[in-house]
Amino acid sequence: MPQLFRPVLIASLLSSFVLAGPVSLAAPVTISKQADQSFALVKTAFLKALWQQDPDTAMSAGRYEDANKLVLPDQASRDAYIAFVDNWLAQTGKLDAEKLSAKEQTDLALIRNYLNGTRWYLTQFREFEWNPSQHNIAGSFDAILNTDFAPKGKRVLVAIQRLQAVPAYYAAAKASIKNPTPEHTRLAIKQSAGAISVLAELEKTASQEKLTAKDKTALDEGLKNARTAVGDYVQFLENLEKKFDPATARSFRIGKDLYEGKFTADIQSSLTAEQTYQRALTAKEEAHNNMEKLADQLWDKTMGAQARPADRVKKIAMVIDKLSEKHVAAKDLYPEIRQQLPQLEKWIREHDLVSLDLKKPLVVRETPEYQRGVTVASIEAPGIFRPNDKTYYNVTPFDGQPAEQIESTLREYNHWVLQILNIHEAIPGHYTQLQHANKSPSVIKTLFGNGAMVEGWAVYSERMMLESGYGGNTPEMWLMYYKWNLRAVCNTILDYQVHVLGMTEVEAKDFLTNQAFQTKAESDGKWLRVQYTSVQLTSYFSGYSEILEFREQLKKQQGDKFKLKQFHEQFLSYGSAPVGMIKKLMLKDALK
Repeated sequence: MPQLFRPVLIASLLSSFVLAGPVSLAAPVTISKQADQSFALVKTAFLKALWQQDPDTAMSAGRYEDANKLVLPDQASRDAYIAFVDNWLAQTGKLDAEKLSAKEQTDLALIRNYLNGTRWYLTQFREFEWNPSQHNIAGSFDAILNTDFAPKGKRVLVAIQRLQAVPAYYAAAKASIKNPTPEHTRLAIKQSAGAISVLAELEKTASQEKLTAKDKTALDEGLKNARTAVGDYVQFLENLEKKFDPATARSFRIGKDLYEGKFTADIQSSLTAEQTYQRALTAKEEAHNNMEKLADQLWDKTMGAQARPADRVKKIAMVIDKLSEKHVAAKDLYPEIRQQLPQLEKWIREHDLVSLDLKKPLVVRETPEYQRGVTVASIEAPGIFRPNDKTYYNVTPFDGQPAEQIESTLREYNHWVLQILNIHEAIPGHYTQLQHANKSPSVIKTLFGNGAMVEGWAVYSERMMLESGYGGNTPEMWLMYYKWNLRAVCNTILDYQVHVLGMTEVEAKDFLTNQAFQTKAESDGKWLRVQYTSVQLTSYFSGYSEILEFREQLKKQQGDKFKLKQFHEQFLSYGSAPVGMIKKLMLKDALK
């Protein structure tokens, strides 16, 4: 369904699904090359059927053959998707996994994960009923207009065809919504402005092409009807908003049962959500211990003769606050990000950490309006079938923000943290990892990418860069690293406490500012994000802790034979499969 899989932010899209069962990677004596070849045919047939069933998933993978089709978010479409899922669960259920090689076993598991997960989302989670922001045409039109899958004139014609279904799309969206949360309703109203701006972009782009009279009429009528449909949808949501009763409106908190189910579906960890939460609490204490030592080192340099407070959290906060005064001016934010990327590339090459492909374009741009309101920065990467398309590094502009909020944001992304952000989002984080994923021989492992692996690698890459000496091993850089790393740790704590344990807004913001050392602007933004999303915030720490734990395990086992770049290259070669699967495959390969 386009509501489940649409080209959106890395921060909110990439996830895998319910594990179909444990995957045995011990070498079975019955492995058959013929079985692998037969399964290859099954995968081809499955993907062909998937592209037809879900044109938006096809687009996110880089296939635009059916981009002119806008699937309606109605019950008929959902029923058809469930029938598709059940059919392929039955077909793949007939396969004997023990006869497949280890790599094919994991592909089979990932297909079934996707199928089981899709079914759970559509029948149990049912977000299409209570999250109106799921229903937005902007992402798909943006992808059509800004992806060079065909000459611009042809892309305009594809968009015009798709445009004709927009009124029916929003009519179906209104019919699907039942008891929405106030928070998601307000987000949908805000993001709907992005749909209007994308329609304006289509009109502008089309004006530069020579259209037939018939196509021009279809464009004009389509735009008029689409704008009306978006306006009607916004009016519908505004009317709902006026009627919300705080005592009876649906809570954005999803509760323990749905939370554990979604954690299993999305994260695919060997731990439960509660166990991961407990691990994060321990990690927070370890970070505070390290940060106190660094704050003591920096105290005289930053605070002079001022007396050190006995409270360690206050002491750390004071040093961070002083260091945060060093940041770029608002007007220099985008130029500074663009300037830092080549420096990161140079460092990685000189220290031979991981291979890079500089031919793949990386474009720093303002976050499109329809994507704003959730994250400050994100990566929007091309699909596996169009690996040479542009990767967009989206950064939300300061438009309309008061000076105090802008200053707060700039202090959060200060001189040191901005460098770590660029490592995370770009090099060697998301941008680099997704380049490697698109080279994977397994379309399945890349297509059904695991969010915990993707975010976990980005968090791991931050630590790996500092371990290599990036930043000069200064106490300032390491203190800010731990502050940043606390985001991943505290994201997990925050998400679980809010959605399962009922943490209030006041408690959440106090936790973020006084335990995670975040600025007011950052804590305000994170409170919005934890209302709009669930479980995704746990992916950073879950994936990172598993990757780091596995690396240290291999270093201990291999001793002097361990090579960091070799570890990175092999780890990234399996696409965006769950960390646990990658670990098993790498350990199995090591026995050959």
